[in-house]
Amino acid sequence: MPKRVDHEERRTQIAEALVRVAGRRGLHAVGMRDVAAEAGVSLRLVQYYFQTKEKLLFYGIQHLTDRFTARVGARLAAIGPEPGPRATIEALLLASLPTDEEGRTFHLLYSSYSILSVTDEALAAQPFIDNPDAAENAVTGLLERARAEGLADPGVDARVEAISLLAMAATMGTSILVGQRGPDAALAVLTHHLDRIFTSGAAGDAGAAGISDAARA
Repeated sequence: MPKRVDHEERRTQIAEALVRVAGRRGLHAVGMRDVAAEAGVSLRLVQYYFQTKEKLLFYGIQHLTDRFTARVGARLAAIGPEPGPRATIEALLLASLPTDEEGRTFHLLYSSYSILSVTDEALAAQPFIDNPDAAENAVTGLLERARAEGLADPGVDARVEAISLLAMAATMGTSILVGQRGPDAALAVLTHHLDRIFTSGAAGDAGAAGISDAARA
């Protein structure tokens, strides 16, 4: 009896290959033939599952986003069962920084896809991510919760601060990637702004005293 093919597993295998080769060479320089060679499968098989390079890149970015979500979850699990709003925000922001190989790959490919989609009509024609405001909404909700629980400045504008923190983390990530500053300097800037938002020493939040060791891991 022929072996049953797990199509989702095969797509994941190809997506992982895309992430590896694009992490080395850059997303713009990767073709379907390169991905096939990295995955150890035929070009025809990659084309069977994704038809076009644009569909392959989009699936790869979705896969990378799933990996990022798992990365944030692992950081939160390391902190404890109830990390609190600040520690949760820290975990999300730090997971996006290129302070290790996984973070470097995420920031490089995610940023590259964003830039390529501006000038590539085929990429621009498909959605970038399913919910582009997911992170912004999540951080906004956490800041609103912190404000309601007395863990943050009562006058804080949760939406504006969420946008600012995410934009800051993205910019800091690029500055680390190009060697403008080191991870510790970037973390110090993020800590400064979190200290401004959150009440110093607020009880009930694992991150209230600054970026925790678990969040740095």
